[in-house]
Amino acid sequence: MKYLPLLFIPLAILTTSCNQPGKQVTQKQDTVASGPKVYVPVFDADTAYESCRIQLAFGPRVPNTAAHDKCAAYLIGKMKTYTGHVIVQKGQVYAYDKSALRFQNIIASWKPESNNRILLCAHWDSRPYADHDPDPKNRRKPVDAANDGASGVGVLMEIARQLNRNIPTIGVDIILFDVEDYGPPQDVTMEDSDQYWGQGAQYWANNPHKTDYFAKYGILLDMVGAKNATFLMEGVSMRYASDIVKLVWSAGNRIGYSSSFLFEDGGYVTDDHVPINKIRNIPTIDLIHLDKTSASSFYPFWHTTGDTFDKLDKNTLKAVGQTLLTVIYEEK
Repeated sequence: MKYLPLLFIPLAILTTSCNQPGKQVTQKQDTVASGPKVYVPVFDADTAYESCRIQLAFGPRVPNTAAHDKCAAYLIGKMKTYTGHVIVQKGQVYAYDKSALRFQNIIASWKPESNNRILLCAHWDSRPYADHDPDPKNRRKPVDAANDGASGVGVLMEIARQLNRNIPTIGVDIILFDVEDYGPPQDVTMEDSDQYWGQGAQYWANNPHKTDYFAKYGILLDMVGAKNATFLMEGVSMRYASDIVKLVWSAGNRIGYSSSFLFEDGGYVTDDHVPINKIRNIPTIDLIHLDKTSASSFYPFWHTTGDTFDKLDKNTLKAVGQTLLTVIYEEK
């Protein structure tokens, strides 16, 4: 994904094409929304954390590698234990250097017959280049992608487990997008570079798994596992789905995570939510760690060899996962 600060983003970014097992928990959490009391499953951060560990154990999940293929098999197999409705969308796209990249978008559904549904998503691939690493010698090495990839998938895999155990009143789709992070390295200058980011999401937006697919709204997770992560209100999300941003942020604050979900403006991020908004017209937000004190405005280890498993924090995974479960089970 790519970041542009709030105050310096040209309006054109809004109108151009897209760029950038563990233990069982049976306890439920009572929450009160604007209506009758509902029961929300308790998000198990240990299970999400373990899912992240398993993903990283394969190595960097860079397209066209054995680690990528093995991780895909794990995610598909695991998701099939949570729902009988799993579709694997396979295809080929081309990188900025014209190399062919095989991809697999993994799509899991609950209550697929329902027209009242929401979409959750994250990317599962790893960036092939640690091009923001402080050591120039590392900048063509692949990234472990613990936070930037595995964390969002880990949260969604635990949510999938809970959806299997506690069927919600609405339909839910979870999509794990591939080839999000194969954009050109920062030292490669080229026109139209934005088209090489988020290619799995671009493909799905143009070729959805179900004809005329629609959801009420979507929530994209990206970099949701670092210690003391802060989630600002990202600009594209506010442009297309400000009410959904406020819904999610309000839920997070109401259940005790006000230090994570800040009612502050963030910059504009070129991420998988852009084609979902622009092509599929599904109002979709990007729940992403933004840090105004970081040089990149992202998580400090973004696109570096330092994005490793030890950087993940169960408390952040819990904050994000419990907030999303609250949103899902309070949805009517």
